[in-house]
Amino acid sequence: MPQQPAVIYCRVSNVKQTTRGNGLSSQETRCREYAKYKGHKVVKVFNDDTSGSLTARTGMQAMLNYLSANRKGSGHIVIIDDISRLARGLDAHLQLRADIANAGGVLESPSIEFGEDSDSILVENLLASVSQHQRQKNGEQTKNRMRARAMNGYWVFMPPIGYRYEKVAGHGKLLVRDEPYATILAEALNGFASGRFETKAEAKRFLEKQPYFSKGIARHQRIYELLNRPIYAGYIEIPDWDVSLRKGHHEPLIKFQTYQKIQERLKKGAKAPAVADIREDFPLRGFITCGDCGHPLTACWSKGRNKSYPYYLCFIKGCESYRKSIRKELIEKEFETLLGKLQPSESLAALAADMFRDLWDMSVSKATQLKACVKRDLNSIDKQIDELMDLLADSDSKTVVKAYERKIQRLENTKFELREQLADMHKPKHTFEQMFEHAMTYLSNPQKIWNSPKLVDKRTVLRLTFADKLAFKRGEGFRTPAYALPFKALREICGENFEMAHPRGFEPLASAFGGQRSIQLSYGCASVGGADTTRQ
Repeated sequence: MPQQPAVIYCRVSNVKQTTRGNGLSSQETRCREYAKYKGHKVVKVFNDDTSGSLTARTGMQAMLNYLSANRKGSGHIVIIDDISRLARGLDAHLQLRADIANAGGVLESPSIEFGEDSDSILVENLLASVSQHQRQKNGEQTKNRMRARAMNGYWVFMPPIGYRYEKVAGHGKLLVRDEPYATILAEALNGFASGRFETKAEAKRFLEKQPYFSKGIARHQRIYELLNRPIYAGYIEIPDWDVSLRKGHHEPLIKFQTYQKIQERLKKGAKAPAVADIREDFPLRGFITCGDCGHPLTACWSKGRNKSYPYYLCFIKGCESYRKSIRKELIEKEFETLLGKLQPSESLAALAADMFRDLWDMSVSKATQLKACVKRDLNSIDKQIDELMDLLADSDSKTVVKAYERKIQRLENTKFELREQLADMHKPKHTFEQMFEHAMTYLSNPQKIWNSPKLVDKRTVLRLTFADKLAFKRGEGFRTPAYALPFKALREICGENFEMAHPRGFEPLASAFGGQRSIQLSYGCASVGGADTTRQ
């Protein structure tokens, strides 16, 4: 007798099973053996790596199209290894069963005999229901095991950017740092928390410039998700599974305090001036305001007869300087002059270093006292949480319960911060010189960093040097700027010219500095009523 044509359909649940194990090949081998026994001729094999609860599958659709296009005589035999390979749900099974029949296919399997009588249909439906129950039960068991592991402080999903899974003794699969992504991402997160990157757009541009991050990873929504993930602070939280914030076993990329600062900045928005389209061509854009109307100046390239020229200008209608251009080299040259005036003398820089050293020594000496205070605060918070838990158990009002839960969560977050502080309260890992080298370099010569070709360095200088935007008046120049705290303090010490005269004598500068390296500063002595006055 002539052999009847047959096709084989094989399915596994996901893509991983196509590379790990031999599920597809085993199904095909068993189906071919059955076809040989029945005298069928296998003409084509179709595979899928999709969940059995779905009907929209690439391999299934290709098989139905093939059956419809080659429908001859009695049609094709469709061989499946088991009823669960067709579907893992009763509805999906019935729909695919009907689709195969409409395309001219006849289902056969070495595990079950399909028939059209009532008894055969009952058995088929029962087996499909059992298959559906097995899928649902497996899903429940998997979720319960994953939730239990998450409650123990382990991440159970795909590793986030900056981490990868590694088998660790006593932990099983544990998240470990994935370099260089971890270091780059930690720099971005710390930069956003400290204000180095004032907006998500600036953090996005930083990541886009890294050779390891693609633009897809650095999308705006993706950046927002990265900034909102406590996992980078070493904590696990899965609200959908009722897994509250808890300490994880993996190594954090940032401190929990840094994570809290990021959340505060996301809620409050940008403070320092920043625009979304700052380019290297105009580093002052968004930071310089019009001296007439107070609005930030914009910038552009104006096309001339032979080449283009860069300008800053005001685009506020009604302003006296509306669309009156200011040459880029003029405004930036005056800014560099203004920045150059902030360079203190060597003796003043040495004094600032001594002041910082005194504060450093005081902080080290007070670490023990502070450690005891933190421990008392932790005990107090524990008592508050216990009291709230008792009130929560006695309350029947949903509104009150939610209020108690929010209060408990805030107290838990405070505990996390205090525990992190307590863990850091030990002998400093670095010396004073190592910790303050870069800070002193910046304070001694901010213009040197401004001359860096990197836009990020220039924007950092603006935020660390000035407390607010700079107003520029056409024909007059910059108005009196508001300096940031370090430079404001230095100006208060030594005067407007940042120059330090010869000391007239020695006496304690301030009791806060222990009286060890104190020196009286005198500058610009002025005569008032025949008497000399000296600022200290």
